[in-house]
Amino acid sequence: MGMLCAVSFNRYGRLYYLDPGELRPQVGDRVLVPTDDGPEVAECVWAAQWVSEDTDSFPKLAGLAQDEDLRRDEVLRRRKAEAKVAAKRLIREHGLPMKVVAVDHVLGAPETGSDRTTVYFTAPHRVDFRSLVRDLGATLRCRVELRQLSARDSARVQGGIGSCGRDLCCATFLNDFEPVTIRMAKDQDLPLNPLRISGACGRLMCCLKYEHPLYVGSSTYPTSGQRVSTSEGEARVVSRHPPSETVTVRQLSDGATKRCALSEVCGSRRAYEGGPTP
Repeated sequence: MGMLCAVSFNRYGRLYYLDPGELRPQVGDRVLVPTDDGPEVAECVWAAQWVSEDTDSFPKLAGLAQDEDLRRDEVLRRRKAEAKVAAKRLIREHGLPMKVVAVDHVLGAPETGSDRTTVYFTAPHRVDFRSLVRDLGATLRCRVELRQLSARDSARVQGGIGSCGRDLCCATFLNDFEPVTIRMAKDQDLPLNPLRISGACGRLMCCLKYEHPLYVGSSTYPTSGQRVSTSEGEARVVSRHPPSETVTVRQLSDGATKRCALSEVCGSRRAYEGGPTP
């Protein structure tokens, strides 16, 4: 048991959980988060509070951001904006089929001037950007790296709203992309319409795997089209809903559809629970 707080580097961006240590940041406070390139300024979006999980594996806050840290962060954000504008302009001049997704800038030591800018982009295929890197480095007067992102990584970096109306899973809490297959949609009786089962990245939605284990383990459920007996007479199964342990059936007598409990149409379940058999 320990304390955790959540911070974000960008408004409505991914949340990062850290151990506040002796600090007690409140919502809206600017804090320092340890990174590979040194402490970075982030905003606290979830005040420090006690949690039941073990917090020993979580990184600790480096402290509260001071005026000097805030000025450095402002310079960093300005450099990123300048690099993004320059990258887009040079990409147009070179006629390259690239789209800038995000820009990261690392400030080097003042005496060495070893600043580094990383431009993340998407492209339909591999791009020869050697001349672009040279011109971009001369324009920004720092070392430049270009990294091509996949469709899923691009959605994670840019963020957005999914068809469910919530922030994209990959941009908020998913750490790794697990394989998602069309078989998962078939097992869940979902329409195989790409517009219905594809996410903002154009790939299969990551959430297809959330409820999939329930459907895989639903061997006791009647299959679609199977004839079953209900309290109102014979019916055929239209769809099944393992999360709520219900099925939708269509009555053979009048064609009416209704949702009923699995135990109502499953003979083996009724026998197990001691209910009457049809």
